[in-house]
Amino acid sequence: MSTALVLTHAATAAELSADAAPFGFAWGPITKVPRPLRAEHEANLTALFYPRGWDPANGPATAEVILVVCRDEGLQQVVWVGLPMSGETLARTRRAIHAEGVRRYGEPKVGGTADSEVWPSGRALLASREAADGNRELVMTAVGPGYAACSGTHHAETGHPAGTHMADLVGTANP
Repeated sequence: MSTALVLTHAATAAELSADAAPFGFAWGPITKVPRPLRAEHEANLTALFYPRGWDPANGPATAEVILVVCRDEGLQQVVWVGLPMSGETLARTRRAIHAEGVRRYGEPKVGGTADSEVWPSGRALLASREAADGNRELVMTAVGPGYAACSGTHHAETGHPAGTHMADLVGTANP
């Protein structure tokens, strides 16, 4: 779980800015979220999983949305996983997300994998991973302003930073 999420219609989160969480959520303490399909808890993190068709995972190219809630900082990460794609569909979707990221945050930096991009000022990361069917899934994450503190607490309690979970999701040891 590295830097920050979804920038375009591909995930129906065009309203994203560095100050607002995707899908109409706000960074920080939350009192109400849609009921997830499942929740996983580790130390100070609770991950809420929403499959395709469950609010907020309603976008046309959306496979799953994951909200990461920190015990003290509240909502501090939103992860969007796209549907498996290949060829021109994948390239077109990636170009649209990239263009929206550049429009909002400027040129990205190369991320921890060859195909990842990071927008530090927007706390956003775009990467892809191989899907079971051999296609690729785009994965985006957005983190809130309290993410570093949350990750520090997670590291103190587990021995690994919160970003380890995002690295596992996209298949790299260091996001």
